[in-house]
Order: sequence, then structure tokens, then C-alpha cells
Amino acid sequence: MKHNRVVDPDNAARDAADEELRALRRRHLRAGWTMLLCFLSLGLALESLHGWKVDWYLNAANDTRRLMFTLAHAHGTLIGLLHLAFGASAAQLLPRSVRAIRAASRCLSFGGLLLPLGFLLGGLFIHAGDPGLGVFLVPVGALTLLIGVGLCVRAAWSAD
Repeated sequence: MKHNRVVDPDNAARDAADEELRALRRRHLRAGWTMLLCFLSLGLALESLHGWKVDWYLNAANDTRRLMFTLAHAHGTLIGLLHLAFGASAAQLLPRSVRAIRAASRCLSFGGLLLPLGFLLGGLFIHAGDPGLGVFLVPVGALTLLIGVGLCVRAAWSAD
């Protein structure tokens, strides 16, 4: 015997929104923990280069490389923490402004990749004391991150 179930459109929409929230939180928590692992490991590698007195890294002519790698490590670690904060707070922010939080998620993901990657690539390929072309990813990533954080601020301050 076949049972006919009545589907409540409100429940279906709520279930879809809950699943979207779970997926968004999972994505940012995974990104945050992965970034922490990668960029804390980079910090350990940089400390090892110091300890082993590696000329490629410590030579005075490579100050730019050292600075770019240090900036990649610091920014990547902080952006990992930003992803964790976003994943933890998404449930409170999402009901206020679904479109803004979706856009913020994309901005944090895209900018969070470009900013430390730009520093890292800029340090890998230095030219006469200047960072490599990869450094041009940095302002794009920074602006994208700023927009994402701004969207989160707007959602957090929206009327309850």
C-alpha cells in the first residue's frame, strides 16, 4: 500500500536552508583547519631555514623573500582563524541575510586563497630585490577579504 505524504513547502524550504547552512559551516571549518595546518607548517619550515642557516633564505640579498614568506605565513594563519570564526558564527548570521552571507562565504574563500598565495609566489620568484609578479594577487585578495568581512559586519548589525 502506498502512502501519500503531504509535503509542507515551508518545511522543505527550511530543510534546504538548514542543509545549506551545514554545508557552508563544514566548508569553512575544513578550510580553516586546513589553512592552519599548512601555514603553521610553513612557519615551522621557515624557522628550520633559520636554524640551518640556509643562504637561499637568510642572505641579505634575499630580504624580500624572507619578508614575503613571513607575510604568507602570518596572513595564511590568520585567515585560517577567520574561516573558523565564520564557520562558528554562520548560524547566527545566515538567517539575517542569506544572500550577503553566501557572498561573504565566496569572498572569504577566494580572498583567503589569493592573499597568502600572492605573498608566497612573490617570495619564490624575486627580481633584483623586488617580489615576483605573484604579489599582484595580494591586493585582489585583500579587497575580496575586506568585502567578505564587510558583508559579515552588515549581517551582524542588521535588525534582529
